[in-house]
Amino acid sequence: MSSPHSAPSLGTNPTAGVNAGRGETREQLARATYDLLVIGGGILGTSVAWHAAQSGLRVAMVDAGDFAGATSSASSKLVHGGLRYLQTGAVRLVAENHHERRVLARDVAPHLVNPLTFHLPVYKGGPVGAAKLGAGVFAYSALSAFGDGVGKVISPARALAANPALRTEGLKAVAVYHDHQMNDSRMAVMTVRAAVESGAVVLNHAEVTGLRTVGGRVVGAELRDRLDGTEFGVSARVVLNATGPWVDHLRRMEDRHAAPSIRLSKGAHLVLRRNSPWRAAMATPIDKYRITFALPWEDMLLLGTTDEVYEGDPADVRATGADIAQILDEAAFSVRGADLDRSLMTYAFAGLRVLPGGPGGVEKAKRETVVTEGSGGMLSVAGGKWTTYRHIGRVVMEKLATLPGSPLARDMEPVGSLVRRSPLPGVANPNAVAHRLLVDREPGQRMDPLTARHLATHYGSLAFDIARLVNEDPALGERVHPEGPEIWAQVVYARDHEWAQTPDDVLRRRTTLTVRGLDTEQVRVRVGELLARRSG
Repeated sequence: MSSPHSAPSLGTNPTAGVNAGRGETREQLARATYDLLVIGGGILGTSVAWHAAQSGLRVAMVDAGDFAGATSSASSKLVHGGLRYLQTGAVRLVAENHHERRVLARDVAPHLVNPLTFHLPVYKGGPVGAAKLGAGVFAYSALSAFGDGVGKVISPARALAANPALRTEGLKAVAVYHDHQMNDSRMAVMTVRAAVESGAVVLNHAEVTGLRTVGGRVVGAELRDRLDGTEFGVSARVVLNATGPWVDHLRRMEDRHAAPSIRLSKGAHLVLRRNSPWRAAMATPIDKYRITFALPWEDMLLLGTTDEVYEGDPADVRATGADIAQILDEAAFSVRGADLDRSLMTYAFAGLRVLPGGPGGVEKAKRETVVTEGSGGMLSVAGGKWTTYRHIGRVVMEKLATLPGSPLARDMEPVGSLVRRSPLPGVANPNAVAHRLLVDREPGQRMDPLTARHLATHYGSLAFDIARLVNEDPALGERVHPEGPEIWAQVVYARDHEWAQTPDDVLRRRTTLTVRGLDTEQVRVRVGELLARRSG
């Protein structure tokens, strides 16, 4: 096996497939007038770009950093109905979330969204009793039409058999319910790809330096390529501000007197190597409003999250020592100490929830999406969650269609006519993909089963494109790091087909090498060298 720094020197044509070179893309953006310019390539921006392109509009999308480079790749990785929302009586919201969750898992992204059983332990003296939790998980499953089974209460012994790491001291019972999880970064990249395949033109690492206006109306933006400093502009009939934590910053470009519209809540997470088998996730009530998660994810253990007001620069958000201590202390309510040793930590990260402005603590705030129109006609969208990101895209499209005097209303396809269950690229049964990756090999070649499974569950049928790269250059089939499932072909593929521009784009968001703690200096240097072999 090759060492992490003996990667292959070959790669495919950098401008092949859906990925044009940056210079060519800048020219495309600068010479046309688009129906819609989306500023911000997180979950909201990509969803709107996808839906708008599907509806026949000419769409451009830019982001100052990487696609899903901030909040959208710093989530709890859950596609869920929102059990805690029942606490506030949001029954309709939970039912809607369940619907979206099941559509994502069955029709839109079955290759990316995976079922996950949750155990909710009830301890003596805890904030919620077994009877109440039992009723809650039953109601929760009823709101999903019992599509994943019936929520129920099981004995501590049965729960311990599934999760040997479960702390049993004072444990009275365990409630069981079902949701799904995903890799948020991979979901984002696939959604960007879906938008591009529908006709959108996209560019990451392109910062808005000003807004274009004509007669007081916003008609585009001035931009600077953060990678080489090139300045250019984009003209559009309508501009959408989907910049997440930076939404008010852009609103003040439109109107320097614009009042704050959002508040931010910081959520931190930890990733640990697993010390025990985990056949179910754990969701442990901390108080009346908060739950701490211990989730088996990417063959590791994901812990979190915190929920506190954040008032600093969104670019500076990070998991602090206090966050790490809090997460480990709260996880210790239900997880044995041997599984929480700090030596097992591979990564810590934090993101910002964008919440509507208002009174009360952030832990009680509703995860609502707010769409507003500014004095210059720019639309701003803020808030929401991964589970309902497609729905939010449709909501924004409906708003675009009904704006008084909207220049798009007469040109776009009716929102109701959109195929609501359009799949993301690569849709396939991961088990079937993994099997084919293992058996359909050239003579003398063999793919590692862990790598085959990893490719199948992160790319779906697009994994065969990566396998073809390996067929053309067997050195691309070597692992990037001996302890992780990723291979060098994924780096080339990320460069040529997934808009990866920097080592962080590859290591943190196109692959799981950073979260596994495997992004060594040797790996980063070699990835940087491969990324440099591009044109445009």
